[in-house]
Amino acid sequence: MEFRTIVKIPKPDFLIEPLQPILFVGSCFADKIGRRFEEERFPVTVNPFGVMYNPASILHTVQRCDAAPHVAFFTLGTNHIYRLKETGEIVDNCQKRPQNLFQEEELTIAQCVDYLSQAAEELYRRNPDVHIVLTVSPIRYAKYGYHGSQLSKATLLLAANQLANEKPFVSYFPAYEIVLDELRDYRFYQPDMLHPSDQAVEYIWQQFVEAYFCERAKQFLQEWKPIKEALAHRPFNPESDAYRQFMEKTLQQEKNLMERYSNPCVAKV
Repeated sequence: MEFRTIVKIPKPDFLIEPLQPILFVGSCFADKIGRRFEEERFPVTVNPFGVMYNPASILHTVQRCDAAPHVAFFTLGTNHIYRLKETGEIVDNCQKRPQNLFQEEELTIAQCVDYLSQAAEELYRRNPDVHIVLTVSPIRYAKYGYHGSQLSKATLLLAANQLANEKPFVSYFPAYEIVLDELRDYRFYQPDMLHPSDQAVEYIWQQFVEAYFCERAKQFLQEWKPIKEALAHRPFNPESDAYRQFMEKTLQQEKNLMERYSNPCVAKV
């Protein structure tokens, strides 16, 4: 007997190797997943110009940064944008300026596809081997009203689906569906009942690893785990010779591990 629905993750046409350079751009959900990759010692770039919620702002980040990653994540939060009335430009951050200086708009599906397509093509020009993974953030936006939030997410989901169908180097990872369908319980949310809990983020991480990591990358995570835990250990006496020797040994283990897995590349399936 099944007591929950399981979201099936489509098999990607590439796999991630250990220590793969990865770019994360998007909502605060991209921050959480990106930081998890960082904890696992992947050389990642996470929102270099701050959190970006909409497709236009994701494009702006890609245009401003010089990253040429093997893998990039675009995490879409909303289709709402803000234009500075004085210039008509879309701003990525209102910088706490008065609300009356801006005009709020909603991007259409076609506009979302256009901005994301430009961002994808820019990264493809820099690295023809790039693989881009689209996700839609499961975080709901109460300020739009819950119906409005769902309409915004629906626009992003349709745009992501269209782009993934149009470009062979773009795929979609169902983080949104995992949280809202598979983890359909408020115990998987933070106290605000809007943001996924640490447990939910960890589950999504595990699902992503299982689907997108090659066996060598999974082995790397297993070998790195005890070293990571050792580095996080807080001793009673950090000045003792025993702890100094312990840390020297642990750091040497880390160095040896990184050297063994220091040739990242995308493995074709």
